[in-house]
Amino acid sequence: MMWLSWKLFLFLSLTGCLSEYSEAVPGLPTSYAAILRIKSGSSSLASFNSKSRPRLGSPSSGSISSPGWRGAAQHYHSPTNPYHFSEAFKHDESVDYGPVFVQEPDDVIFPTDSEEKKVSLNCQARGNPTPTYRWLRNGTEIDIGSDYRFSLIEGSLIINNPSEMKDSGQYQCLTTNMFGSILSREAVLQFAYLGNFSGRTRSAVSVREGQGVVLMCSPPLHSPGVMGEYEPKIEVHFPYTVTAARGSTVKMECFALGNPVPTISWRKVNGHNPSKARLRKSQAVLEIPNVQLEDAGVYECKAENSRGRNVFRGQLQVYTYPQWVEKLNDTQLDSGDQLRWECKATGKPRPTYHWLKNGVPLWPQTRIEMVNGVLMIRSVNVSDAGMYQCLAENKYGTIYASAELKILASAPTFPPNQMKKTIIITKGQEVVIECKPQASPKPTITWKKGDKALRESKRVTILPHGSLRIVNASKSDEGRYLCQGVNVFGSAEIIASLSVKEPTRIELTPKKIELTVGESIVLSCKALHDSTLDVTFYWTLNGQPIDFEKEGGHFESIKAQASSADLMIRNILLMHAGRYGCRVQTAADTVSDETELLVRGPPGPPGVVIVEEITDNTATLSWSPGADNHSPIFLYNLQARSPFSLGWQTVKTVPDVITGDMESAMAVELNPWVEYEFRVVATNKIGTGDPSAPSRVIRTNEAVPKTPPANVSGRSGRRHELVIAWEPVSEEFQSGEGFGYIVAFRPNGTRGWKEKMVTSSDASKFIYRDESVPPLTPFEVKVGVYNNKGDGPFSPIVVICSAEGEPTAAPIDVKATSLSVSEILVAWKHIKESLGRPQGFEIGYWKDMEQEEAAEKVKTEGNESSILLTGLEGNTLYHLTVRAYNAAGYGPPSAAVRAATKKSPPSQAPSNIMWIQDGSHVSLGWEPVRPLANESDVMGYKVLFRQEGQSNSQVIETQKTSAVVLLPDVGVYIIEVCAVSEGGDGTASPQIRVPSFSGGKVTSAQSTLHVFSTSSSSVTLLLALMVPSTSW
Repeated sequence: MMWLSWKLFLFLSLTGCLSEYSEAVPGLPTSYAAILRIKSGSSSLASFNSKSRPRLGSPSSGSISSPGWRGAAQHYHSPTNPYHFSEAFKHDESVDYGPVFVQEPDDVIFPTDSEEKKVSLNCQARGNPTPTYRWLRNGTEIDIGSDYRFSLIEGSLIINNPSEMKDSGQYQCLTTNMFGSILSREAVLQFAYLGNFSGRTRSAVSVREGQGVVLMCSPPLHSPGVMGEYEPKIEVHFPYTVTAARGSTVKMECFALGNPVPTISWRKVNGHNPSKARLRKSQAVLEIPNVQLEDAGVYECKAENSRGRNVFRGQLQVYTYPQWVEKLNDTQLDSGDQLRWECKATGKPRPTYHWLKNGVPLWPQTRIEMVNGVLMIRSVNVSDAGMYQCLAENKYGTIYASAELKILASAPTFPPNQMKKTIIITKGQEVVIECKPQASPKPTITWKKGDKALRESKRVTILPHGSLRIVNASKSDEGRYLCQGVNVFGSAEIIASLSVKEPTRIELTPKKIELTVGESIVLSCKALHDSTLDVTFYWTLNGQPIDFEKEGGHFESIKAQASSADLMIRNILLMHAGRYGCRVQTAADTVSDETELLVRGPPGPPGVVIVEEITDNTATLSWSPGADNHSPIFLYNLQARSPFSLGWQTVKTVPDVITGDMESAMAVELNPWVEYEFRVVATNKIGTGDPSAPSRVIRTNEAVPKTPPANVSGRSGRRHELVIAWEPVSEEFQSGEGFGYIVAFRPNGTRGWKEKMVTSSDASKFIYRDESVPPLTPFEVKVGVYNNKGDGPFSPIVVICSAEGEPTAAPIDVKATSLSVSEILVAWKHIKESLGRPQGFEIGYWKDMEQEEAAEKVKTEGNESSILLTGLEGNTLYHLTVRAYNAAGYGPPSAAVRAATKKSPPSQAPSNIMWIQDGSHVSLGWEPVRPLANESDVMGYKVLFRQEGQSNSQVIETQKTSAVVLLPDVGVYIIEVCAVSEGGDGTASPQIRVPSFSGGKVTSAQSTLHVFSTSSSSVTLLLALMVPSTSW
């Protein structure tokens, strides 16, 4: 790269031949640039451009271009190497095992101007017991307690206020538990800073158009002047040797001076340029992405112009990081066994291998050999246990694999399931009495029967792993057996008792059954067995256990006696056919028997339906027969479905009856140009089966339509119009594309037809307009159909009259009467002799201060001659018009009339209500209501009363401020009083609750005066008065 010389050359072509090579550094003036330096002892920026130190981590895809350095410390992560973990990684935390890395430290580059004044080197391991951590710097252990800047958080090393002089170097994490230690890969901590170019102002440089100029970056010692033509000179070029990791992106650059401006070309000397190679920056940079071993070789860049040429050659070397081919697995061995571990890795250059035990290098010894990645330890002992690591290393990186070695040394022990058990078998069986003690080293096994040593024979043998096998057992083999295991650490024994019984036999009836769907059957299973053994019965269907709870009540297990069981199968279905098994199980043996159940039922669905031939109204179909379910098929039924049918419908066929031996038929009387699906249903003596799967959707051919429109009639229209309407023909009967209608009509009594084409298949109306046609002129009309295949039939002729037109006369005698604060009654008359019979009337109304265009409108229907307008504003003048309408349109409006709504009813409620109750009579009195200026005058009062719990009130009207109310029934009554005015009823008084004692005689002494006041200064009085029983 150009930066290797620490000088940046910029060749400017004023004719725009070369692109700009520099970018402004953020935060600095655009006339300056910046150079990145590593303060530690790196020889050149080329080494600084590697993303991670070659010895560490796995290979990663990268570029030789410089990374960004602004901001916090940069961590360069390699993909986690799966081989750093044991293949048999323990997830059971109850098992003890040595440490295994979960995360290892990565290289860190710390900018000295970073705002975050600390560095974190991450390390995490798993193990049981939990591992502890220590850290090494440049191979020496760090005393974390002696420097306040260091702290340890869950294995990770934190360095506060890092210093280049004190802290730069190579770091490793060492983690330890009782099984040993493992050492992480190396992580390098480097310090870097980003300097600025000098801010000194440079003197101006003049150049003639078309000539070149060289600006030295530091700055150059050069006088301004015109440069003549000269041959190319390669000023900046890639190194003589370029090394790159496989999979990374390589960029090789050549920059040449010359006049005329030289052109640069590239070639691979010992072969062809890689096809993936790309030329960048006016061919000055050769970029090879995802570089592979075959891309290595000598590359040449050549700069040429009319004055000559210049060539530079350099070699590209491609290396690969080590990668595991074969890794280690955790191993446990008996004391005295031999260990052989092998780790294999690929890489270029070929990696070498080293071994660590508990994080410390392992060296060859008398029992230990290490050759080409193979570790062998002969006659292992407890001292060999621990954590082992294999390191595969080449000059570009190191990878680690770890595994744990456990050495077993223990006296024999037996698992609980082998201790003191009783074994029951039947005569003639084979039995194996297990004897597998856990011990290290492997114990010696001996057997006894009773108190005597066991003698082996053809029937009785001791297996290689120590268990005892007895074949063709008999009564003589019964007894007590003892197995003993012995090694140098001790001994253990187990005892087993063997009993030999008579074999069990079974009888299952009936043996073969044929039934029809819906019938029931009972299967009986009887066992003949040793009387000392209990038996258990199990039922199976086609080898699978019958789930009695999930079979819908079809199966029931019945155990009549201790040695027999029955299976009841109710309402048998086709799916219940098959092999039924009865299995009898005792403590000594298991026997079973089967019977075959055949079920006759309706046929299964026929095979795929194929449409062999299609016409406009027929379809020839074929199919394959389905299962007859043990009853011959004697009839097939052909069904069809279209978008217009209600589900599947049986279609007519040729032949009419499709017998069971046929596999094809023709569907007839189909509609043309309709999409159909077909299916076939089979029938036998048992019944009709399920239908076949539908055929593919197919459309019948086009044909001339045969169905004319129905219900041809007339409709209302404007004057001089003939409106002809009909029911559109359904798409099902249009028979093809291009469907439309032919409308034919003539005045009644004439000969020639006038025909009009309506091209829309959805059309349902045609309007013919002729100014010479008087209203209500009779016409003969018929409507036909056509499509692309031709013309179809016409509908029957009907007589239709031309339109009468919209109403011609305005309503007369329009009157508007105000009824209340929100209601106006509008009435009118219609001139019956006028043309255009109305279908109803439209009333428009608007306020006095509004324009007629803002009028609100309401409509009546039929021959109504009045309407009550509601919801109007009180004390407001309205203008009103009325006009007739029909289907042809609106007639002229009447002259506007005016009416004002009443003033609002009084807002004040009757107050100071007093009442005297005398039995069922209640005498009421109240103060008069005085309306406000904008409220209607009081015309009288209403007394509303109802029995509590009911909604309908009875009303007494009076012009006085008193009234007598008769309460006819026993109970509590609710009484209210309100004023009556032109504007409607005013606000009601508060409710009065009065009990009624109808039927009893009330004396004057029982009369009571009540006063209900709504004013704040009044009180309620209860007076005992001696008054007559009549109202006051």
